[in-house]
Amino acid sequence: MSERSPSPQRAAYLRAQRRRKRLVLALQILLLAAFLGLWELSARLGWVDAFIVSSPSRVVHTLVGLQNSGELWLHIGTSCLEVVVGFVLGTLLGTLIAIGLWWSELLSRVLDPYLVVLNALPKTALGPVFIVWIGAGTESIIAMTIAISIFVTILNMHVGFLSTDREKIRLMQTLGATRHQILWRLVIPANYATLFNTLRVNVGLSWVGVIMGEFLVSKAGLGYLIVYGSQVFNMDLVMATVLVLAVAAVVMYQLVLWLEKFFKNRLGVTQ
Repeated sequence: MSERSPSPQRAAYLRAQRRRKRLVLALQILLLAAFLGLWELSARLGWVDAFIVSSPSRVVHTLVGLQNSGELWLHIGTSCLEVVVGFVLGTLLGTLIAIGLWWSELLSRVLDPYLVVLNALPKTALGPVFIVWIGAGTESIIAMTIAISIFVTILNMHVGFLSTDREKIRLMQTLGATRHQILWRLVIPANYATLFNTLRVNVGLSWVGVIMGEFLVSKAGLGYLIVYGSQVFNMDLVMATVLVLAVAAVVMYQLVLWLEKFFKNRLGVTQ
């Protein structure tokens, strides 16, 4: 049986939505092009000091040089690997701890003030501690990344679990559901939106953790390039690395959005 075609009003609405999306995309591209053009023009006309702020053409020249030397993908790959490992472990551990807090009200009451304090603590201050404990290497950078994202994950997911519809929980209890069944069949599915909101936040936090870790101890990575470029006053290298960092963060954020859309459309997850 063929699918029903949408009504004329629905079809007109969908066309308007598509036109609006194209308009938004075009304006976004235009804004970016205007910014880059103004930046290049300002540097060429001497309105700003190109040695300090660089310029798009100099950034492209620097990126081409890094690509030709084979260094570009080494540094991108190093940082991306650290981000992915820290992102996955921070989110997974944080979610598991949040489940434990939901499962045990006593544990939640005991740990709640400590979690609030640890979340408020500047994690970058723990960088030297991680270096002493773990060593000056990739492990310390990943540990800092986990430390930055795990507490946000715990608090967000725990609040989401506690906000699950109490009437639905009582209904399942009345029908004889165990706490394990309530968790996996109601609480976790009801908090997919909370999970993906947390994932979107953790993308930025994970990059912050990796870059700060690479500032302190690294021999490769985007953070290393930024530090090295600032030390030798090579602002072209610094700005080029910042641009690559922004693109990598956007790509990772879009992957999270794609994963969220996949769960909604293919698995029937609703908010």
